[in-house]
Amino acid sequence: MSSPIRSSIAVCLMFMGAAVCRAESPGVTRDAIVLGQSAALSGPAAAIGQAMRDGALTYFEHVNAGGGVHGRQIKLVSLDDGFEPDRTKQNTHKLIQEKRVFALFGYTGTSSAYAALPIFSYEAVPFFAPYTGTEGLRIPFNRFVFNIRASYTDETERLVDWLVSQRKTRIAVFYEADSHGQAGYEGVQDALASRKMKIAAKGSVWRNTTDVAGAVALISAERPQAIIMISTYKAAAEFIKAYNKTGERPEYLNVSLVGAEALAKELGRDAHGVIVSQVVPFPLYPSGIAREMRTLVAGRTAERVPSYNDIEGYIAAKAFVEGLRRAGPDLTREKFIAALESFRNVDLGQYHLTFGATDHSGSEHVEMTVAIGTGGFLPITTRSRTAAESPALVQAAAR
Repeated sequence: MSSPIRSSIAVCLMFMGAAVCRAESPGVTRDAIVLGQSAALSGPAAAIGQAMRDGALTYFEHVNAGGGVHGRQIKLVSLDDGFEPDRTKQNTHKLIQEKRVFALFGYTGTSSAYAALPIFSYEAVPFFAPYTGTEGLRIPFNRFVFNIRASYTDETERLVDWLVSQRKTRIAVFYEADSHGQAGYEGVQDALASRKMKIAAKGSVWRNTTDVAGAVALISAERPQAIIMISTYKAAAEFIKAYNKTGERPEYLNVSLVGAEALAKELGRDAHGVIVSQVVPFPLYPSGIAREMRTLVAGRTAERVPSYNDIEGYIAAKAFVEGLRRAGPDLTREKFIAALESFRNVDLGQYHLTFGATDHSGSEHVEMTVAIGTGGFLPITTRSRTAAESPALVQAAAR
C-alpha cells in the first residue's frame, strides 16, 4: 500500500474513530452542495437563462436562510454559454472536472442539452431540469436525466388540439433550424398525422439569428390559418412583425421555450392575441407555488411579478431540494438518484412530479395562455378565445 493512501486512512480514522471511511462525493462537503449550470445569460435567449437562474436562486436562498439541507448550503455556479452548444461543452467539462459539482442543473435549450449529454452520461453526473421538451432526453431512457417539464410532444399536441377545436386545419410551422426546432416540428407533424392532416407550409431560421424573410415568403405563399412556432423570442418576434406586414393575420402559437414575457416585450402591441403553451402554472394564480414564489420575491430588492421562466426555475430548485432531503445526510449521487425515483405525485404547490426507475419524465402539465393588448399573458380557461379572469388579474398581468 502506498504511503499517501496509508496517510489518508490514518487521518480518516483519527477524526472518525470507528466509523467507516469513504471518499467524499464530488460537490459535497460538510457544509455545502455545489451545483453547476450552463445557461444563456447573454445573447438572443438571455432573458430565459437569466430568469431560470434567478427563479432557482430565489428558492435556494430561501432554503439556505433556513439552515440549508441537512446542514449544507446550496451553491449554484452559473456559467454563460450564450445559447451556443460549443460553449456549453466547454462549460460542462469545466463544471465537472474543475468545479467538481455534485450535479448539473437548469441548462438552457435543446442543443445545449445535447452538447452536454455525452459528457455527463460518461461522468455519471445527474442532469436535472433542462429547459427543453425534446424527446431525445426521454427516449432512449438515460438514468442521469431528470425532466420536470412536459415534452414538446405534449405541447404541440395541445396546440394542434386547440386549433382543430377552433376549426382551423391549414396549419404551418415556423421553426429554428436546430435540434430544438426539429423536435418541435416533428411534434406538430405527429399531432397532425394522428388526425389525418399534414403541415400546410414550413419555414425556418438559423439559431441565434433573426433573418426570417425566407420563412415569411415560403409560409405566406400558402396562406395558412395558423402558424405554430418553435423558436426563441427574438426570432419569433421578428417573424410575427414581418408576417403582419404581408396583410395576412393568421393565428400565432408558440411552445413554452419561446419565453412568453420576453416575446411580448419584443412584440409590443403586436403581441395581442398571440398564444403560448405553458408547462408551469400561471405566475399570478392566487394559490400554490405561484403564490409561494410571489411572497418570497416581494421580500427581495428587485420587486417584480415573476415570469413563467422564473416559476420554472423555482419549481426546479424546489424539486431538487426535495430530492436532497429524501437522500439523507450521507449524500451521494446514487442516493440522490434513488431519492428522486421515489417521487410519486409529489405536490410542490399545485404542480405534481412523478419519477420512476425507468421513467424520469416528471410532468405532463400544459396550459394555454393568450397575450392581452398590454403585453401580459392570461390563461385560456375555456374553449373560447376568452381568458376568463378577474379585472384585477388582468391589470396585474399587464404590469
